[in-house]
Amino acid sequence: MIKFNIRGENIEVTDALRDYVEERISNLEKYFNDGHEMTAHVSLKVYKDKTGKVEVTIPAKQITLRAEDKSRDLYNSIDAVQEKLARQIRKYKTRMNTKSEHTALAEEFAELALGDEVTEPVSKLVRTKNVDLKPMNVDEASLQMEMLEHDFFFFIDGDTDQPAVVYKRSDGNVGLIEGK
Repeated sequence: MIKFNIRGENIEVTDALRDYVEERISNLEKYFNDGHEMTAHVSLKVYKDKTGKVEVTIPAKQITLRAEDKSRDLYNSIDAVQEKLARQIRKYKTRMNTKSEHTALAEEFAELALGDEVTEPVSKLVRTKNVDLKPMNVDEASLQMEMLEHDFFFFIDGDTDQPAVVYKRSDGNVGLIEGK
């Protein structure tokens, strides 16, 4: 069952809008058969140029689902976000159910060179984010990074119980930084 935490920024969340969000996002329940209760965090924003943005984050048992869409029609954006989330779930389930692909990914990650130098320009801290770290293996963390469309993903390595980071390299491959 999915519970909802819906908030609006520069917009009043009407009953009709709330019902539409809940109806569309609740359709994702068909992909989960474990009966766990999840909370969908939904953010609806409207900007000065009248475009709207819909962001949905659903921390699930093994993965965190996240999608966003920006358009002039919030209802279309809600539909687009629901489709993106469904695509992420299908992709995740396909990868986890395909043992040969899962094994091939593990071998590919084992061959990656570690410790590559990463240089970043000096920047100021503008945001702090707290996350729940879940134990997982490198394959799961890499998939999570891809599904969230991030350049890196911080996690607890389930094999070593140590913090680790997977990241996208400029050559298109994935790197791993392991903590001690």
